[in-house]
Amino acid sequence: MEENTFDPKLSETNQDEIICSNCAAKLEFKPGTTSLTCPYCGTDNEIAISEESIDELDFEQFLKDAESGSDIEEIATIACNACGAVTSLDPNVVSSDCPFCGNKLIVKNESTSKIIKPKSLLPFKITGKEALESFKKWLKKLWFAPPGLKKFATQAEKLAGMYIPYWTYDSDTYSRFKGQRGDDYRTTETYTEGGQTKTRTVTKTRWTNVSGSLSLFFDDVLVIASKSLPQKKTDKLEPWDLENLVPFDEKFLSGFRTETYGIGLKDGFDVAKDKMDPKIREAIKKRIGGDHQKITWVSTSYSNITFKHTLLPIWISAYRFKDKVYRFIVNGRTGKVQGERPWCWLKIALLVLGIVGAIALIYYFFGQ
Repeated sequence: MEENTFDPKLSETNQDEIICSNCAAKLEFKPGTTSLTCPYCGTDNEIAISEESIDELDFEQFLKDAESGSDIEEIATIACNACGAVTSLDPNVVSSDCPFCGNKLIVKNESTSKIIKPKSLLPFKITGKEALESFKKWLKKLWFAPPGLKKFATQAEKLAGMYIPYWTYDSDTYSRFKGQRGDDYRTTETYTEGGQTKTRTVTKTRWTNVSGSLSLFFDDVLVIASKSLPQKKTDKLEPWDLENLVPFDEKFLSGFRTETYGIGLKDGFDVAKDKMDPKIREAIKKRIGGDHQKITWVSTSYSNITFKHTLLPIWISAYRFKDKVYRFIVNGRTGKVQGERPWCWLKIALLVLGIVGAIALIYYFFGQ
């Protein structure tokens, strides 16, 4: 198995802190602990968790400062020619596979990028072995999966630990709205049936025009900054225990890889707005009241916006089946699994033929 660890600022890291004092091997972070451990002799080194507070950064000010200031760093990155994922690679690595699609990475294509420094992260809590067990259980629940897919679950070396970039946003919102409030009322009406006049009670709705305003505060709206993973799948890995974020320390990254964000700070806030909108509309409907609500117009302004750049842990594997890549991701804190999957159409066809055959037999013996 090829070594593909990550160290974004190797020149600035105190190497004595990640080298085993017993055998001089590189220490790796041990999931579920706060220790670096030697994969060869088992020596553990406790990571001193910084007591520094994890501060939110001012969104508008940061956009004005652009690519300047102490919160910007330059790192070495490598882009996958197949899927476009941009990750950081240890300078000692001469060959590696892309964890997102399995394509061979060409190290000579390495370049540098300026990025906003991550200020916090959630360390891995579950091990690769535990993630693999969760993965196997998920695979067993898949109906009509190709035989090769379940065999793949035994290939532990294909499961890679990745730190994925996320943005979190805080914001005050002020929304003005127009709409209609519907209040139900009951009335009695007469109708004719079978030559007889009858009465019945019916419910009708009286609509009135309404308008107003609403203020809401949003805290830690989470937006994945990766373009390499489907948002619908990563959203289903939530919730994340963001209350357990720790200040960023490169020691937690030792033995793992990270992806560089592909969705920038400004674009990320546009995604955050989309996440806020349903909650704003839900609150507006409560403000309108009545039995029914219609919202015809909403205008929302955002203020006091702050953000964090954080890294969250995911175990990932990329499985290529019939020239198509399927990704499987595991929450590195909870073991929750999401993934894309191929279908075995032969199995589906055999099932359909079996059902049709069973129906034909039933009709033959009992339908005459």
